Amino acid sequence: MLARFPGRIRLPSMKAQLQLLLSQALAKLAADGVIPSDQLPAANIERTRNPQHGDFACNLALLLAKAARKNPRELAAHIVAALPESPILKSVEIAGPGFINLFLTPNAYHFVVQGILEQGYDYGRSLLGRGKRVQVEFVSANPTGPLHVGHGRGAAYGATVADLLHAIGFDVHREYYVNDAGRQMDILAASVWLRYLELCGESLSFPSNGYRGDYVWDIAATLHRDHGDAYRCAIDTVFFEVPPDEPAGGDKEAHIDALIGRARELLGDNRYRFVFELALNTLLDDIRDDLEQFGVCYDEWYSERSLTASGAVNKAVERLRSAGHLYQKDGALWFRSTAFGDEKDRVIERENGQTTYFASDIAYHLDKIERGFERVIDVWGADHHGYVPRVKAALQALGDDPSKLDVLLVQFANLYRAGEKVQMSTRSGSFVTLRALRKEVGKDAARFFYVMRKCEQHLDFDLDLAKSRSAENPVYYVQYAHARISSVLRQAAEKGLTVEPSPGMQNLQRLTEEHELALLQSLSRYPETLEYAALNEEPHQLAQYLRELANDFHTYYNAHQFLVEAPGLRDARIKLILATRQVLRNALNLLGVSAPETM
Repeated sequence: MLARFPGRIRLPSMKAQLQLLLSQALAKLAADGVIPSDQLPAANIERTRNPQHGDFACNLALLLAKAARKNPRELAAHIVAALPESPILKSVEIAGPGFINLFLTPNAYHFVVQGILEQGYDYGRSLLGRGKRVQVEFVSANPTGPLHVGHGRGAAYGATVADLLHAIGFDVHREYYVNDAGRQMDILAASVWLRYLELCGESLSFPSNGYRGDYVWDIAATLHRDHGDAYRCAIDTVFFEVPPDEPAGGDKEAHIDALIGRARELLGDNRYRFVFELALNTLLDDIRDDLEQFGVCYDEWYSERSLTASGAVNKAVERLRSAGHLYQKDGALWFRSTAFGDEKDRVIERENGQTTYFASDIAYHLDKIERGFERVIDVWGADHHGYVPRVKAALQALGDDPSKLDVLLVQFANLYRAGEKVQMSTRSGSFVTLRALRKEVGKDAARFFYVMRKCEQHLDFDLDLAKSRSAENPVYYVQYAHARISSVLRQAAEKGLTVEPSPGMQNLQRLTEEHELALLQSLSRYPETLEYAALNEEPHQLAQYLRELANDFHTYYNAHQFLVEAPGLRDARIKLILATRQVLRNALNLLGVSAPETM
């Protein structure tokens, strides 16, 4: 059952090995005419909750009974009789209406320890997704301010999903979509310029819809330090004939748009573009550095402006037009998205001839498909849930398969300190940045806490818990298990005891204690947990597995001595904890969390 490679063992998961045995049994029955050969289901098996029902169970006989025209229990007997012999299979029982219960040999779990020690970093990884290209686009926050804690959850989640898919063989392309065009960037540029004017000595009423964070002052200070009064204009000309702001009874949107227009007019295209690019590049560099410090890196930073420059937006619009999916109304150009399940039609070109953000998004997703990705995963904030149907509608209208797009919606993270919710407002600038969170609780705790729950579930992030050095802190609890094992090895070295494990399966039959058997079973679950978490885009499954594995180890640690006098038993236990350390390290690495040697 073990596929051998030079110098190491490539160990399929326990579940995969049993599935292969069952598939071979079905193939034999089909060849013998016992079951129809054109209706062979996948050999789906599950771990049992009650050990009296075996280690695994399957319902193949119930699924095939009708097609085979046999009683399920009778068919189960045929399947059991056709099972090949295997060193991992101890016995098989038929239960209830026709369930097949599979009992494993102790050697099955000993093979796991051997495989972990042989494979090391590769244990649990597979080639399941080999040859399939997947793009994961995540964070993609507007570069109008520093990343906040909400972006942090999307970053941790997206990065982990990408790493999980890569671990099971997919060719993964990680991408950040840079919203470097559009109105929000113009609001940022105008905000920086107005703060610059204040630094030049001008007195003004800052727009209520402008960006107010300290970072705006910092960019304005750079402009003033490097260029003095070169970008200064008299304040009365800036606000000349500008409609009143909201506090004065006006419309804040019209007010800020008028100020953007005045900035363009007074500065001229070149100087306005310089302020715009200074703000964009300063914040983009800050975002890139912030994410790298958070352990999140990308294969590509894709510019929204490049879509217009390359003609991709016009191309997408013309394809929709030629297919008859666009119409004119009130001077604007509309996409008939209701024909594809959206709740209402969408504007893609405004009355002034400017294409909308949605038009760029259509072009971007069309480009993703045309780049050859078989699957496209977008990680968005939960407030974008209404955007999903319209993007899928556009892909369908363009003749592409909307099922290729998988949009994962991440709920915001609420911070709690001393039991009190931390209040945040993005536009006012009173938010907690990802950088501040990382400095307070550390990268490891932030990465782990962010993926402990399903992405669509609300996350209450307890800052005090994340900083605590206690068993209640899940990341500390898991990391401490790794550090404890390293401590045992250091103690062995101090006592002059050998910790170099013996080759192969030697001495592993000595692992008979209840805690040892529980730990062996947990180690065997890692490959299937990794595969499930990757295919279902659920990093929390791996986080939960780590907590359970750490609990099994700590329980074992508290109940037994590892550095015992008997060399054979000591060797077996050293092998077991070395295997545990390796799995802890492998899984933590996939979550972007370190595996410390000491704590």
